[in-house]
Order: sequence, then structure tokens, then C-alpha cells
Amino acid sequence: MRSFLERWIFPYLTYTDPPQTLFPRRIRTAFIYTMNMGEEELKARGMFETYAAHYALNEGYLARIFGAAEHLLCTDTLQFDDYSRVVADRWDAEAKARRREEVFPADCERAFRLGRTLLDQA
Repeated sequence: MRSFLERWIFPYLTYTDPPQTLFPRRIRTAFIYTMNMGEEELKARGMFETYAAHYALNEGYLARIFGAAEHLLCTDTLQFDDYSRVVADRWDAEAKARRREEVFPADCERAFRLGRTLLDQA
């Protein structure tokens, strides 16, 4: 992802002090992060703040070049269609399936609204 970002923003960077953007207009951008781990587990493992710092860094890159950036976080996702076919006994496959039925539609709706907001503000 880091390589993608660097290649995406590189043509619009100047090497001046302060750096400026050559992008011809301001657009709103966003990241949608999905991960198998839940927010509570991220916090319990002390990783939530580390991830939040990465989100802020990525948003900073895009905001500097394109004008604005934000993110949406979807956690505790269903990683495999069939957990019995992989070594992944760390998670409760039935709970993952229930969450996909109950929470994933709301995550999709949040992503849709985010996209809609980006378009409406363009």
C-alpha cells in the first residue's frame, strides 16, 4: 500500500520549501480499512494507537496533495468463506458468520454514505 501511495502522489509533489502540490484542483479522498481483528482485540493488544497513527499518516499524504482525506474502519470481518478449510481456530467461525450477516450490511452502508459524501462535496 505504501508503494502504491508513493507512486500515486509522486507526480504531484514539488521539492520546494514548503512542499506544494501540482494537483490542479482539490478533491476529497478516503480510505476504507478492513481487517479480521476486532477493535476490542486491537485495543487489548495495544495495536489500536499504532494503526490510528498509520491512518493519520496516510490521510496526511492525501490531504497534502489532494486537499482532504478521511477513513472508515471495518473490523472483525469474515476472512474465509469456510473456516474448516484453513488453520484459523483463533476465531469462532459461527460468530464471524453472524457478524457478517448483522454488521457487514451496516459497514457497506457506511462505505456507501462515505462515497456519497465525497461525491456531494466534489
